[in-house]
Amino acid sequence: MEVVYENSFIYVEVEKSQIPWLKIFSTKKYKELSDCDKETKQNIFNALEIVEKEMIAYFNPEKINIASFGNYLPQVHFHIMARFVDDSYFPEPMWGTKQRETNLELDLDGFYTKIAGELAKI
Repeated sequence: MEVVYENSFIYVEVEKSQIPWLKIFSTKKYKELSDCDKETKQNIFNALEIVEKEMIAYFNPEKINIASFGNYLPQVHFHIMARFVDDSYFPEPMWGTKQRETNLELDLDGFYTKIAGELAKI
């Protein structure tokens, strides 16, 4: 996976998808958010807010989805996805049943470059 940002508390990866989709991980292998130290939590929440606001400004999506499951990977991490009424899965979650075939024309590389710069300000 491509890492677009990293510091001593978190790192942010790109999930390859037709939609903008980033994942924020704790650097230490915490199992639950409540296990994280204060600095890690603050970095996670700062990154979540930056990513959400930048996705809205850059793509004007229908909705931002934020998820944290960790059943397969028991490490604190969050998925942040910009969703569009014409993406392949909407209104289902990206893990749900595909609704249609689509080919969104989105500048994902430009966005990931921009978000790396914004996250560097944390």
